[in-house]
Amino acid sequence: MTRIIIYEDNHPLCKSIQLLLLTQPAYEVVGSFDNANNAEEEIKQLHPDLVILDIDLPGRKGTEVVAAIKKQFPPVIVVMHTVFEEDEKLFTSLCAGANGYILKKTSPDKFLQYISEALQGGAPFSPSIAQKILKTFQQPPQPLANNYQLSDREKEVLTYLIKGYTYKAIAAELFISMDTVRKHVCHIYEKLHVSCGKEAVALAIRQRLV
Repeated sequence: MTRIIIYEDNHPLCKSIQLLLLTQPAYEVVGSFDNANNAEEEIKQLHPDLVILDIDLPGRKGTEVVAAIKKQFPPVIVVMHTVFEEDEKLFTSLCAGANGYILKKTSPDKFLQYISEALQGGAPFSPSIAQKILKTFQQPPQPLANNYQLSDREKEVLTYLIKGYTYKAIAAELFISMDTVRKHVCHIYEKLHVSCGKEAVALAIRQRLV
């Protein structure tokens, strides 16, 4: 029996997903939650084989949670389930370790097919998402105008930003204060000539800075 947890704050949609999964005798929904603030503890208690994770949850965002899950529970399969097709959210989720990326507009039959693929070791993506990934790998990295002169520590901080970590989570990972994280982020913005985290992440992914 495959054990599944669902993180989805849209209650009717969450109920629909549960009912759909329960049409498959091999699946058991062992938990459903409208936020992922306590995801690590819930996964530890419920021992899922697969997690269906919304990106835009209240509290901790899915991009942060998937990184935490894959770090603490590497065998657990995490499939992002979202309305977002933006490159940033897509690549942030993949960099954080997501096993698949399914859009909420996906038909029930396709949804079940994608879940099956993930459980068999595949990496399911909705067609429009697969096209975005393919285009990215077909294009060579843009040549660097300069090396931006990022320090090793700044590259570490930037890596965690790409993975969707909050400043607090980055501070915990690197054993530094949040003030120090903020200073590093300010230096990163200055060196990359950007004004926000989204621009920094997009530039880092596009030019493969880390």
